[in-house]
Amino acid sequence: MAPDMGMAVETVRGLVYGPSGKQLDVYRPTGTSGPAPTVLLWHGIGPDERDVLEPLARTATERGLLVLVPDWRSDAADGGRAHLLESLAFARKEAGGLGGDGESCVLAGWSAGAGAALGVALRPEIADGWRPRAVVGVAGRYDLPARTTGTAPLADLTAGRDPGVPVHLVHGSRDTVLAARYSHDLAEALRAAGRAVTLQEPETDHAGVIMAEYDPAADRCVPTAAEHAVRAGRLVAGVLAEAAAS
Repeated sequence: MAPDMGMAVETVRGLVYGPSGKQLDVYRPTGTSGPAPTVLLWHGIGPDERDVLEPLARTATERGLLVLVPDWRSDAADGGRAHLLESLAFARKEAGGLGGDGESCVLAGWSAGAGAALGVALRPEIADGWRPRAVVGVAGRYDLPARTTGTAPLADLTAGRDPGVPVHLVHGSRDTVLAARYSHDLAEALRAAGRAVTLQEPETDHAGVIMAEYDPAADRCVPTAAEHAVRAGRLVAGVLAEAAAS
């Protein structure tokens, strides 16, 4: 597939975002006026895999978004909670100086990062009462404890907690790592509670939805130009842009 002709992307790599010493990468559009809509994008359970999200981050930035992608470690003693919340605090405080708007950013995540993102909206007390502009969950599972909160988003919904912001879900219809039914279940629970939610199911798999494929030799996801993955990644980038503009 031919690449989209979008905005040029400037990359700043390896900014330390908090006391843990963990790093994040910044993807920002060039030639824009005023603050760019901002997305904080969390990777999945693989420790320190911010590079896995580079293709999606670049594609989203070509649409005019400032995208921050931090490392975090799911194998930390707290499951990654401190890293995730440190990166959120950094985004809120520093995105303005990077050309964006941290106080009104979209919080997004892939795989384990998806539940972590929704957890913040459901339990804003963990972020001093702050909620994101919207949540985008990509190929997530929501019946397990979120890495940010220690409670399952579905359980929080059942208990009457309200995310308070729109929730946008994308899940590959051919995902064999985390079945799409996990996003279906969350969408049904949100609709039953009268909350705003969208769900899209591109024909791709768990890695394809972020423009990647799993490489067994490397035991990690790597970029791919496969048509199904490129199409799905563009869809996710569009969802991020719509969420930021809503």
